[in-house]
Amino acid sequence: LLHKTKRDMATWQVKPVTQLFYDIFGQFMTKNKIRKKVSATSFLNKFLLTVQGEDNKTMESVMQIFAKLHQLELADVSNHITEQNYISLEQFEAYLLSRDNDIFNPRREQVCKSSEMTKPLSEYWINSSHNTYLTGDQLTSKSSVEMYTKALYRGCRCLELDVWDGARDEFGNPMPVVYHGRTLTSKIMFEDIIKSFDVFLMLNPKTYPIILSLENHCSIPFQQAMATQMKSILGRHLYVPDESSLRGSLPSPAQLRGKVVLKGRRPPTGAIDDYDTDDDAADDDLTEMQSVRTEKTSVTGNTKKSQTSVKIAPELAKLTLFHGTKFKSWGESGQALTHHMHSFSESRVRSFCKHNQSQSWIQYNQTHISRTFPSGNRTNSSNYSPILAWATGCQMVALNLQTPDEMVRMNYGRFRENGEQGYVQKPSTLMMKGVTEPRTTHIEVKILSGSCIPKPKGVSDGECINPYVSISLFDCSDGREVTSTQVTNTVFNNGFSPIWKFEDSFHFDVKNACVAVMQFTVMDKNSTPTKTDEFIASASIPIACMRQGIRSVQLSDAHNTRSGAFDFASLLVLVKFQHCQAEI
Repeated sequence: LLHKTKRDMATWQVKPVTQLFYDIFGQFMTKNKIRKKVSATSFLNKFLLTVQGEDNKTMESVMQIFAKLHQLELADVSNHITEQNYISLEQFEAYLLSRDNDIFNPRREQVCKSSEMTKPLSEYWINSSHNTYLTGDQLTSKSSVEMYTKALYRGCRCLELDVWDGARDEFGNPMPVVYHGRTLTSKIMFEDIIKSFDVFLMLNPKTYPIILSLENHCSIPFQQAMATQMKSILGRHLYVPDESSLRGSLPSPAQLRGKVVLKGRRPPTGAIDDYDTDDDAADDDLTEMQSVRTEKTSVTGNTKKSQTSVKIAPELAKLTLFHGTKFKSWGESGQALTHHMHSFSESRVRSFCKHNQSQSWIQYNQTHISRTFPSGNRTNSSNYSPILAWATGCQMVALNLQTPDEMVRMNYGRFRENGEQGYVQKPSTLMMKGVTEPRTTHIEVKILSGSCIPKPKGVSDGECINPYVSISLFDCSDGREVTSTQVTNTVFNNGFSPIWKFEDSFHFDVKNACVAVMQFTVMDKNSTPTKTDEFIASASIPIACMRQGIRSVQLSDAHNTRSGAFDFASLLVLVKFQHCQAEI
């Protein structure tokens, strides 16, 4: 590995790493010689334990770090250190920029042991997608089976299918299709999507459960065809709940590993179900926005639009675990069987929180499932902030993953935890009985320098970039979203080794440390005032997963990919908590 550390030869600025090296270990060694190396003892005591706050580090772990650094081929060999218990300034810099020094706590990023995935599904945040099949906007874009495969490999574990009656084949068999109904979006075969899940599970048999959110608009014959296709294609991968499993707590991710689980409707045999799709939930929201009822008042559900009652094929119903029901009151919902769940649009999320129903919702979500989804007005497939829904314990916070905006990037950061498996255990504060106060903290951030930052979209040609860093905190307090953003100065014509004003400090008051996410975004300042600045790369770090000290921020492109031109893209930052961050 050729690690490029000498990268500021064209400037007269003092490298932040050089200054930090002298500040931490002293500028002079014995006999007043300029310091060119540091011992393992000093590295442990003066840096890892003191500056980084890594109390779990020992001399053994330091020697493992040093062994790695001595194996690197550095661009500058003039200060080559042969002693195994010393490293040079260049090797120190290589460590600072490495994945081992990532701002994201590696213990939180590791895949959880199976024993940690044995709690009911209601106790996890689940990476979720809205209208997964769409490649673009909600009205005219193409539908694609490939979007499901992409979502799965990016860690999404709750995927949506809007299923409608299609044509019949030459033998008269129904062929259900998936598309955004009553729009110009293209149609794809339901069967082809199910085949993609089977292929994924054959290649990834230890995957935690894949939940299919079925928006069922089909007539009985087409519902029967759906059931037949899923059973024949998925076989043993399809989870078929029995009546006994529908009572008591929900199954755990560990119990459902390698399975496909259905969310839809499971009414009593032959019953007419009056509540189905996201469209119905959104219609209810229009009424709810006029008057949100408190816990003591039951919502009657009389809307101006008469909802269509749909009969459910028993063949499909018996394959379904999660039964979507209409919300009436938290008291009534809390008494329902745990496999009964609710779906709410983003407007209902804000409305509940605004009208002081957050705590009731948190209590409900401790044993039951809630799914939230974007407003129907977002025809361009933009996204809402998932923070409020996460803060109320909602498990399935569905986003338009085809749109690489800051909300989707925030979602990537949330589910980077647990090895991007798509399931993250909710913090203990969301599982406690009674009212609990959110954990707060204060964070100071300094942006020191950048390394190997590519041009927008990773292109190889074009002018030198003018990078600056935007630091945003996505948080919530008193039932409302709180977002604060601060920006560094711009460094002109230098993406290889930009150095920002590292005397500038950015301060953030975190109101809910268990849920809040900090996003580092590198932008290219456009030299033409009339043109907008371009996105280059970003990283989203949940506050609960953030480490203090001098840290590397590993940057990814808009699609959370760290390869090609983004292989070595990173920021060097200094993070200080007002007090030591407790385990959350």
